[in-house]
Amino acid sequence: MPAVTEPKLIAGNANLPLAKSIARRMSMHRGMSVSLVEARVERFNDQEIFVEVFENVRGEDMYVIQSTSNPANDNLMELLIMTDALRRSSAARITAVIPYFGYARQDRRAKARTPISAKLVANLIETAGVDRVLTLDLHAAQIQGFFDIPVDNLYASPVFALDIEHHFKGQMEDLMIISPDVGGVARARELAKRINAPLAIVDKRREKAGEVAGMTVIGDVKGRKCIIVDDICDTAGTLCKAAETLMEAGAVEVHSYITHGVLSGPAVERVQNSVMKSLVITDSIEATDKVKAAKNIRIVPTAPMFAQAILNIWGGMSVSSLFETDTLVPIYEGLYQRS
Repeated sequence: MPAVTEPKLIAGNANLPLAKSIARRMSMHRGMSVSLVEARVERFNDQEIFVEVFENVRGEDMYVIQSTSNPANDNLMELLIMTDALRRSSAARITAVIPYFGYARQDRRAKARTPISAKLVANLIETAGVDRVLTLDLHAAQIQGFFDIPVDNLYASPVFALDIEHHFKGQMEDLMIISPDVGGVARARELAKRINAPLAIVDKRREKAGEVAGMTVIGDVKGRKCIIVDDICDTAGTLCKAAETLMEAGAVEVHSYITHGVLSGPAVERVQNSVMKSLVITDSIEATDKVKAAKNIRIVPTAPMFAQAILNIWGGMSVSSLFETDTLVPIYEGLYQRS
């Protein structure tokens, strides 16, 4: 059935700049003003979260924009409480737009007597009243199966392909895509196919969590400009060590394209002091002042892609069309021009 109401956006405090950018983009596409629903999301003195929606949302198609990034628990609770407020206000449909899905790295039982926290989070989101989830580069694809509601998982690789073609124009023959571990090969291969580049792997061995004992390059990177591809960069220890290993193996330059720039603890300093020429991240997580000030960290916008995805969901159109680089060229009008 055709949509009879306009899509309405509401945002928590996790990434307000991205939410506002999505609203602006949707305004451009719709030719009419799309603004965030007026609401207050605040904390009492004991840090309890309180939500009040100031506009009528009865029968509306609502999109709650909220990354569950640091502080993950606070932002997750904001999402759940906002959803409950909308459900009790008779919203017709609630889509949770989660650019960065926290707890995604806890997607299986790696040891005895450990939780599968990603499944628990999925249960919480469903129980709160969410009808659909829209997210970006889930850490593990099987998380989509943790939900009994539709999950649209967008990919950063088409946008990264555009960015690489733009910034490495005339140098494409020299590029090699690198997976920083065996588990990320599928993601790296996907980008390598898009830009027609060869693929290599950095195999890492860990003695314990957070510490890398050794790395080995599988593939010939000598004389290549290497691009490391991954979904999450947290403390950047593994990433910087992989860059060093690649340079020692004969790489000319090392760049990194990471979807979610968690960049906690000493990450920014490590990146600034590393042999990497550049780290490219998306704005799925709001950048800190330190990240914005870092000269070798660059941020690629995701608002055009999310805005189009929301419009496609609202209008009952395909979201998978956004998996193609050619589809994104007009959406990112002016930012990337293909020859």
